[in-house]
Amino acid sequence: MGRIFCIIGKSSSGKDTIYKRLLQSDILGLKKIVPYTTRPIRAGEQEGVEYHFTTVEQMERLQAQDRIIECRAYDTVYGKWYYFLAKDSQIHLERHDYLVIGTLESYTKTRDYFGADKVLPIYIELEDSERLARALQREKRQKAPKYEEMCRRFLADARDFSEENLAKAGVSRAFDNHNLTICLEEIADYIRSFRQDNN
Repeated sequence: MGRIFCIIGKSSSGKDTIYKRLLQSDILGLKKIVPYTTRPIRAGEQEGVEYHFTTVEQMERLQAQDRIIECRAYDTVYGKWYYFLAKDSQIHLERHDYLVIGTLESYTKTRDYFGADKVLPIYIELEDSERLARALQREKRQKAPKYEEMCRRFLADARDFSEENLAKAGVSRAFDNHNLTICLEEIADYIRSFRQDNN
């Protein structure tokens, strides 16, 4: 039986880097699930890699066809942006383990859709001052930096990933990303432990 491992964590905690490194591991052999978003594409992103970049109209057509697994809406300083997972033939749990990046909300909705035995969280932590410094450097590299949105996300993360919300979602373990190498080793051991349970 395959599983979906959901990488979650506050913005600029290193989720994208960890996601890419784990996918590169031949030993783990994880398949990716590409989420959808209606937000504008950022510098350095590619269609079908980080996200499928779509429109609200296309999202509504998928909703009408009952093809959305989970969907989140965010009121940003640039308007409402949607992020979602769709039933689009990416997932075959009878054959593979998968990796996806999401939020606490997307994790719980995906878990409720597939079952708690099939969807497991990988919560990434990083000290706030280091996260803020990383976020600022990333935003500076954008053609049109959105500093207001960066600040909104930083503050929203404190609420979204509160101890109360983590406990409510059943997330009891965190992987500290102060040292990327150690963090990746710990996550790989965590993933492998579920495969041992199957043997």
